[in-house]
Amino acid sequence: MEIELDFSPAFTMATARLAPGESIKVEPGAMVSQSLGLDLKTGMSGGGGLGGFLKSMAKAALGGESFFLNTFTAGQGGGWVSLAPSAPGDIKSFDIAPGSNIFMQGGAFLACTHNVNYDTKFQGAKSLFTRESMFFLRAFSEGGTGQILYSAYGAIKEIDVTPSTPIRVDNGHLVAFTDGIQYGVVPSGGLKTSLFGGEALVLEMQGSGKVWIQTRNMEALASTLVPFLPQRSN
Repeated sequence: MEIELDFSPAFTMATARLAPGESIKVEPGAMVSQSLGLDLKTGMSGGGGLGGFLKSMAKAALGGESFFLNTFTAGQGGGWVSLAPSAPGDIKSFDIAPGSNIFMQGGAFLACTHNVNYDTKFQGAKSLFTRESMFFLRAFSEGGTGQILYSAYGAIKEIDVTPSTPIRVDNGHLVAFTDGIQYGVVPSGGLKTSLFGGEALVLEMQGSGKVWIQTRNMEALASTLVPFLPQRSN
């Protein structure tokens, strides 16, 4: 699938150009515009049947994603569909080889090819010490190389991690990472730094793979705006 990215990185819009018969699965509400002749169907994000219903519920309740997905399929003349997330920021496309995974924070998923699926993965006890969800989204291909589009609040930066070059990331800025990356929760520094430096605990990413971070933090934005919100009077 051919993906075009416009207006990066502050207000990125992705346009997927579909060959005849090609499909793309899209987060509800992400469609900006489309060509004529596309067939649109809405279904559970986890697939059909009871198993699909339970997976869809898990994605919605635990992964911060929608219960439903929209599938756009091109007709005989092909077509295109443009997509954008609800928050201003960046979009990136990632190829997923069979047998590999990409892990994303909840809310990062935007769209994927028909052969890509995703579920939730529990972070474990370490999630109790982070400000993020207890579950990541795990995207994987179910036949052939697939593509996934993920979004972030702010610009997205890709970082290569090797055994000799681990990194530390504020958990509010982590977007996604590949197989081969392990992470733990560590103090940002000494006791004084951890208590008063604004970075009590951070994620230490180790191993071999790629990590994607976002330049802005939605939680930090919300905290900044709270003092300016009108107070309800009794």
